[in-house]
Amino acid sequence: MAVRTLSMTDSLHAYLLGANEPLPPVQQRLRDETALLPQGGWQISAEQGQFMAFLVKLTGAKHCLEVGVFTGFSSLVVAQALPPDGTILALDVSEEFTSVARRYWQEANVTHKIVLRLAPATQTLAKLADSPENHAAFDFAFIDADKPNYDSYYESCLTLLRVGGLLLIDNVLWAGKVADPTITDADTMAFKNLNAKIATDERVDRCMVPIGDGVTLCRKR
Repeated sequence: MAVRTLSMTDSLHAYLLGANEPLPPVQQRLRDETALLPQGGWQISAEQGQFMAFLVKLTGAKHCLEVGVFTGFSSLVVAQALPPDGTILALDVSEEFTSVARRYWQEANVTHKIVLRLAPATQTLAKLADSPENHAAFDFAFIDADKPNYDSYYESCLTLLRVGGLLLIDNVLWAGKVADPTITDADTMAFKNLNAKIATDERVDRCMVPIGDGVTLCRKR
């Protein structure tokens, strides 16, 4: 019996992927195209995408919020997991990267489910939070964007999530840097501070899991 999570060797990772359902072809093509980019490492893992889709179905989410789109893999898997009347509000600043996303959303026939807003997410979220009708309007949220603003994104998402809504925060293990007291750059400290904050935040039930680069799940109380 394992007393902690196994190290993910290449062979074990291949076995894990083989044990899961194969990605739909449109998702795999998006991953393959993104992997060729210099920033391809920003893409979440295939198993993390499958995990997110499972959570969307498990929780019965209909209205989702995504902070950070990149080339759209996470948006695509969530959109395909949503019911026909489900929606995603997707926030990003890059026309270049989201143009890739839009091609695959169209190919997968999920464009009608996704509203893309190209503007700094802090501004978009602040405007949403300023309107009481948006409070508790979302069932599910995912944060995977610029790291120093994670705390701001976290607070905004909590305002916009309904009670019982689920928030996923990506990269919380930050390649292991969060466990090294000698590493104090801005991105790493953003995660150290947010992780410590969430650990004692009575507004949420929380669980950090070692999938991808680490994901924290927060259920709004």
